[in-house]
Amino acid sequence: MGEQKILVVEDEPSIGEVVSLYLKRAGFGVTLAGDGLAALDAFKQTPPDLVVVDVMLPKMDGYELTRRLRVWSDVPIIMLTARKEEADRIAGLDMGADDYVVKPFSPQELVSRVKAVLRRTHGTVQESYEESIVFGEMKIDPRTRLATIDGKEKSLTAKEFELLWLLARHPRQVFTRDQLLERVWDTEYVDPSTVTVHIRRLREKIESDPSKPRHVMTAWGVGYKFEP
Repeated sequence: MGEQKILVVEDEPSIGEVVSLYLKRAGFGVTLAGDGLAALDAFKQTPPDLVVVDVMLPKMDGYELTRRLRVWSDVPIIMLTARKEEADRIAGLDMGADDYVVKPFSPQELVSRVKAVLRRTHGTVQESYEESIVFGEMKIDPRTRLATIDGKEKSLTAKEFELLWLLARHPRQVFTRDQLLERVWDTEYVDPSTVTVHIRRLREKIESDPSKPRHVMTAWGVGYKFEP
């Protein structure tokens, strides 16, 4: 694999420069955009392997940028936010972000989060993928990272696919939220509510009635499991 490209969307030059410096030192190629519109242009010109986006941006905030990127890409997205309230963090995850980092943060922490997300998307887990899993009308293909339901392809984000793949490979086995964080997010920094949001998004894509799921089931008071 060649040099992985990171698009950093940050309107504060001092923060953008420091983040870019640390990512470059870690061996990444970095493109820096100062607002949401510039980020869209940069993304179209050179699609990155991951996007780091600040929530507070001129012209188009990070939530809207993430929403637009999710319309036509499942690229991993990490949000930078100064808001510590859980509702604000969940809003970013609802828009399609894979992870978030709360300001002020250490550049080393951000680099480790970038590596963790990319490792889960492109690294050793992907190398260990087996053949597609088929349960009745559902097919889960690790090569295309798609779930096909009744012949209709469902495009999943990196984290949505990792969740589904892990649960489906161990049907009826209950995973706690902490276990899912450890296996899918590979980091200790993520709030457990992140799992809840991603489970809800996954159900919206693969369940015929997300309010009455047939496959991604809740084990009340424990965690989640996949029912074939």
